[in-house]
Amino acid sequence: MSLFKARDWWSTVLGEKEEFDQGCLCLADVDNSGNGHDKIIVGSFMGYLRIFNPHPVKTGDGAQAEDLLLEVHLQDPILQVEVGKFVSGSELLHLAVLHSRKLCVYSVSGTLGNVEHGNQYQIKLMYEHNLQRTACNMTYGSFGGVKGRDLICIQSMDGMLMVFEQESYAFGRFLPGSLLPGPLAYSSRTDSFITVSSCRQVESYKYEVLAFATDADKRQETEQQKVGSGKRLVVDWTLNIGEQALDICIVSFNQSASSVFVLGERNFFCLKENGQIRFMKKLECSPSCFLPYCSVSEGTINTLIGNHNNMLHIYQDVTLKWATQLPHIPVAVRVGCLHDLKGVIITLSDDGHLQCSYLGTDPSLFQAPKVESRELNYDELDIELKELQKVIKDVNKSQGVWPMTEREDDLNVFAVVSPNFDSVSQATDAEVGTDPVPSVTVKVTLQNRVVLPKAKLSIYVQPPLELTCDQFTFEFMTPEMTRTVAISVYLKRSYIPSELEGNAVVSYSRPTDRNPDGIPRVIQCKFRLPLKLICLPGQPSKTASHKLTIDTNKPPVSLLSLFPGFASQSEDDQVNVMGFRFLGGFQVTLLASKTSQRYRIQSEQFEDLWLITNELILRLQEYFEKQGIKDFACSFSGSMPLQEYFELIDHHFELRIHGEKLEELLSERAVQFRAIQRRLLTRFKDKTPAPLQHLDTLLDGTYKQVIALADAVKKNQGDLFQSFTRLKSATHLVILLIGLWQKLSADQIAILEAAFLPLQEDTQELGWEETVDAAISHLLKTCLSKSSKEQALNLNSQLDIPKDTSRLKKHITLLCDRLAKGGRLCLSTDTATPQTMVMPGGCTTIPESDLEERSVEQDSTELFTNHRHLITETPMPEVSPTQGVSE
Repeated sequence: MSLFKARDWWSTVLGEKEEFDQGCLCLADVDNSGNGHDKIIVGSFMGYLRIFNPHPVKTGDGAQAEDLLLEVHLQDPILQVEVGKFVSGSELLHLAVLHSRKLCVYSVSGTLGNVEHGNQYQIKLMYEHNLQRTACNMTYGSFGGVKGRDLICIQSMDGMLMVFEQESYAFGRFLPGSLLPGPLAYSSRTDSFITVSSCRQVESYKYEVLAFATDADKRQETEQQKVGSGKRLVVDWTLNIGEQALDICIVSFNQSASSVFVLGERNFFCLKENGQIRFMKKLECSPSCFLPYCSVSEGTINTLIGNHNNMLHIYQDVTLKWATQLPHIPVAVRVGCLHDLKGVIITLSDDGHLQCSYLGTDPSLFQAPKVESRELNYDELDIELKELQKVIKDVNKSQGVWPMTEREDDLNVFAVVSPNFDSVSQATDAEVGTDPVPSVTVKVTLQNRVVLPKAKLSIYVQPPLELTCDQFTFEFMTPEMTRTVAISVYLKRSYIPSELEGNAVVSYSRPTDRNPDGIPRVIQCKFRLPLKLICLPGQPSKTASHKLTIDTNKPPVSLLSLFPGFASQSEDDQVNVMGFRFLGGFQVTLLASKTSQRYRIQSEQFEDLWLITNELILRLQEYFEKQGIKDFACSFSGSMPLQEYFELIDHHFELRIHGEKLEELLSERAVQFRAIQRRLLTRFKDKTPAPLQHLDTLLDGTYKQVIALADAVKKNQGDLFQSFTRLKSATHLVILLIGLWQKLSADQIAILEAAFLPLQEDTQELGWEETVDAAISHLLKTCLSKSSKEQALNLNSQLDIPKDTSRLKKHITLLCDRLAKGGRLCLSTDTATPQTMVMPGGCTTIPESDLEERSVEQDSTELFTNHRHLITETPMPEVSPTQGVSE
């Protein structure tokens, strides 16, 4: 059994589909037996009144027939039950039952039974009051200092307090400014009523002030009649707690002082008699009920607080002393003496679960049996352990990183991109420039083979591509049902996306026999958008700042057959040169050699080379697959363009640093703005006017600075997002060139993509630079390490923004150096061995000092030069746009 579960002493479930609230539970010796044992009185909104006297034979037993002393149906809903001296001329306890329009007082008595069924109990109506207003709650006490009897005060739904002196109605008073009724309690020490108004403040009203105030029946009379009818109702004290209260309790455990306890929606308050806060406690969970009671420590008070997480917390002042778990959410809690057992905790839930429990633990009588001892054969254990380790390694090798799963066929998703543009473009809010922005339709089809209660379709494209709608929800999909949605995609901003691939993801729950709610599952389908969505035919350019050359092992292919939509029919003879112009103005030129099986891509922007290069390789692969040629391959023999890539990294990092400085400056100006506001407010509230001393001018200037800084932060965020998109395009291009350069497999390219593209969105809390640096450092420490010393290096577990990008650039350079010297990427632990065992000669280690970093930089410059100039070993001759490429 768990140590922190409430120990069930007795429990039962009341009725069927009945509802209860915090006023429906009461503990008292209602039958005046005189033995000091409490009875449990429970009333329900269905009108049933029940009285229990639990005495289980064994702890944890349910309710027996003799535990229920009385059950009677009172027809009207029961809002609250209380026990007190409510009958005049009698010191006995009586039961007061509050209905919505009636107050009834009963006497509960029992007669000795002559048979085994036990005693017989019945209730007798002593008197009742019919209410003119709908009741909300009530409280009782010796109002006005009366001795030997209790008076009752009922609060109506419209904020009226009705006081009853037992069998007679005394008076009624409206609380000032009352909008909604709140919890109500009576303090006998101060002779006042305490409630929480709809203004979220605790209010205290003296009984004497209530008694002599204006009569509530004369509230609608004229002003002249009100003058002689009584005094105005004035509040004694108020305290703003800033939240609505669930319950109020007045506790006085000694004769010197009393405390007012208020349970709010998020906090728990303890107030003095004059309304000052004695202490308060912020609650971590939403509370449902509470009960203060006496503490064993002098000067402290214990409080039971139930919450909506099925927990009951016991606080000693503000210190949590115990936490116990309940099987239900309590709406009312009491502590009493039942069957000679003191301190029993009684809880009631809103659906009728009544439980008597206690704290602590029960001794465990279970003893583990003795294990049969035998001698161990350590040689056999070693052999068995080695066999199991070999099986584990074989499984990891065959399955890779992710475990193999069965193919799900209960839902299929298909995405089809229209070959033609929309007749009417959906790009109504595009900000590209003067060029007309087209849109293309993508149709996504869902086919299910089983019953699905709900499926959600989400469609993603890379920004600045935009969707007309990206979320769809399908309710109750029957078997063999097909759903199709059509959305349009267009370019929204004047820069190009990092990818033309989109993704349609469907999330759904598949119900099973064991889990009716269903097992969550996800299925996705990728689609490729056409290049002409973001690109137009352009004029080829002879010169460019950035050039790349891709080698192939097959004869050159006419560019007109590869890109049929990007050349005019009047230039059919120009089959080896083609120009592209992206929406936004950037130009890219593609040239094909007539004899040397090589293709050149050139542009003024380095990152713009990526989409055309990738599109060229994909279309070449599709062309040769249609021809039945399976051994087609591309390669890259030039130098890696790391210098251009590093410039994009530096630009992105500068925008991040600039954004942080702007946000810090904005925070400082906001603090200054609030300080000036406080000073101005103090001047305005002062009864003796003082000169403003140009505070208004300073406030206006600070306000303009705050607005200007906010605009600058917003603009920097847009620039940073655009820079991150360009950086992703350049990163895709570098990964593609590394894969072609070292002929890496698809698995190794996937590792590179995971290391260089870990984030879909760049934020100030987690940026691209520190994340990529950590990933590359891990690769250099594991599969690309030179020695066991590098494998033992510890990486920093915190990803903080670096001071500069020098370390990241050196690690990228070192990664390319290790790959050039024979290193290979893998995730298996048994292959992450030092490369000196595979590759003689070794390679440069991870720099650990400035001198070592400089030496690595000098060694790397010979291999990785500035790619603004093409490699000089096998140069391609300069050609004009009309001549093409010739050897």
